[in-house]
Amino acid sequence: MKVGAFREPERLMRREVAVVPKVTAGRAERCGYEDEANGTVTVGETCRRPNMATEGLLSDGAHQLKTFAVNGKHALNVVNGKANGVVHSKKNGHVTAHCNGTTTGVPQSEPKKKPHSKESFEEVPLVTAVTTYMGFYLLVVLGYLNQFLFAPPVAKERNRKGYVPLYNRFEQFYSRYVYRRIRDCWNRPICSVPGAEVVLKDRITHDYGWTFQYTGLEKKCLNLGSYNYLGFAEATGQCAEDSIQSIKKYACALGSTSHELGTSPIHLELEETTARFLGVEAAITFGMGFATNALNLPCLLSPGCLVISDEKNHASLILGLRLSGATTRVFKHNNMKNLEKVLRTAVVQGQPKTGAPWKKIFIVAEGVYSMEGSLVHLPEVIALKKKYKAYLFLDEAHSVGAMGPRGRGVLDYYGVNPHDVDVLMGTFTKSFGSAGGYIAGSKELVDFLRVNSHAACYASTMAPPIAQQIITSMRIIMGEDGTNEGQKRVMQLARNTRYFRRRLHQMGVIIYGHEDSPVVPLLVYMFSKIGAVVRTLAKKNIAAVGVGFPATPLMEGRIRFCLSAAHTKEQLDNVLDVLEDIAETLGLKYSQLPRYKGVIQYEDENK
Repeated sequence: MKVGAFREPERLMRREVAVVPKVTAGRAERCGYEDEANGTVTVGETCRRPNMATEGLLSDGAHQLKTFAVNGKHALNVVNGKANGVVHSKKNGHVTAHCNGTTTGVPQSEPKKKPHSKESFEEVPLVTAVTTYMGFYLLVVLGYLNQFLFAPPVAKERNRKGYVPLYNRFEQFYSRYVYRRIRDCWNRPICSVPGAEVVLKDRITHDYGWTFQYTGLEKKCLNLGSYNYLGFAEATGQCAEDSIQSIKKYACALGSTSHELGTSPIHLELEETTARFLGVEAAITFGMGFATNALNLPCLLSPGCLVISDEKNHASLILGLRLSGATTRVFKHNNMKNLEKVLRTAVVQGQPKTGAPWKKIFIVAEGVYSMEGSLVHLPEVIALKKKYKAYLFLDEAHSVGAMGPRGRGVLDYYGVNPHDVDVLMGTFTKSFGSAGGYIAGSKELVDFLRVNSHAACYASTMAPPIAQQIITSMRIIMGEDGTNEGQKRVMQLARNTRYFRRRLHQMGVIIYGHEDSPVVPLLVYMFSKIGAVVRTLAKKNIAAVGVGFPATPLMEGRIRFCLSAAHTKEQLDNVLDVLEDIAETLGLKYSQLPRYKGVIQYEDENK
């Protein structure tokens, strides 16, 4: 059934009017609903306030009023009091309200307190916000002065007379005179496997970042910048040995598309293993993770379709949506109320100008957001998807392998049925220490993509040793190698994540994201502090990633740490001690939240 044809006349054409019911002498005031279709107001017996109080209760003395909807009809439930109306409810206390207003049965328990939030997005202090803006604008002013007075020959384009400028003027200025000042903090060349430790090639600049020269020296650093969540980025071990054997059997690469000569038994084995790992009917794999999104979304969407996308979605998703020609609307990050508002408006109003139903409505979200460290509120998203008959596209690039008790991603973390997600996407570059990506779901979906996907039709298939690395690591996670090594890695990552985040909270710095997310953004705000922190960490043999504008909002410059199961407690303690000193020296302790005073224990391996 087409999504656009779905209508719920009673629920979707009406919205609650903010009318507060007065509870006096056991009576409830009548209230109404405004009909958005014709502007009329229908008066009913009772009313529903979505913002009464936490858990939907409104207290007035000894009275607690709660309203709820049953099959589109509203009923009144009164606890420890009287009310006009006939309600029979046995939920949470087995209370029965009779028409005379009395209540019988076992009294209800106390309302549950609001559960502890596992996500933290602390706001920036006002003084820090002001100084961050001032510092950024000072950098821009100095950059313009540098550009007009001291521009080196390398910054001037030659043989461009009569040509339109190739680059955007501000982007060109920003990269040359703002980003260049701390360019040494990015794009560092490495010469080793990016495991728990990584070897960096040393380089220097004699012209303030315009050019670099290698010194011939190398430095081994603790690696907190790579997405090596389960520690499978190894030069030795079972994965490496199996990959070597696959080269002997299938060669290094096939150099052809899957439609021609690019499919071998190892590719079929990879797709079967991936589908089994995820608990779905089928899966299709691709040689590049970015292209998995960018080249497959246009196959599923077209003009006349609507996509509702989280504002923090990855660039590959955004590019795929643009290429599809579908209409895109953005909802606030992980804000379920805003998502439902956008969904409801889209279903009611239909397409712009014509008002015709949408061909399809897609919700696009990520499992773990790589810049925020937050988790999608998956159960709530699935509930809204089912309510409004929309499709759900879930990008699990950073969550598959890294989340859940069995390492199956956010579906495993929340205990969600994989069949409740229409399109499952993920990459093999993070938790599996390899490359490429997959789309998984129903067999009908996968068969459609095999024929229509640009990534399947025109791109070369995955190299056999890359595929073998994924197969071996995936089997280790599932325990099919006959050991519990995979489960140990999953639990080690969870322990490292909780310990590292709790210690940072105790330190007084501001970190973003979910307490179980292995992506840990530490907010430093100011552009100059990004460079200062990254350089100081490098001097202490710690490799980390700094992220600033335009990759993040101007006010949210950060250092992003990516934790791994390969990290030991001793290594994390070393990093935390260095961060404590840096936070004191540079003034990074912005957090105003209460701090835990006790000793944070590293969880026992058998817990």
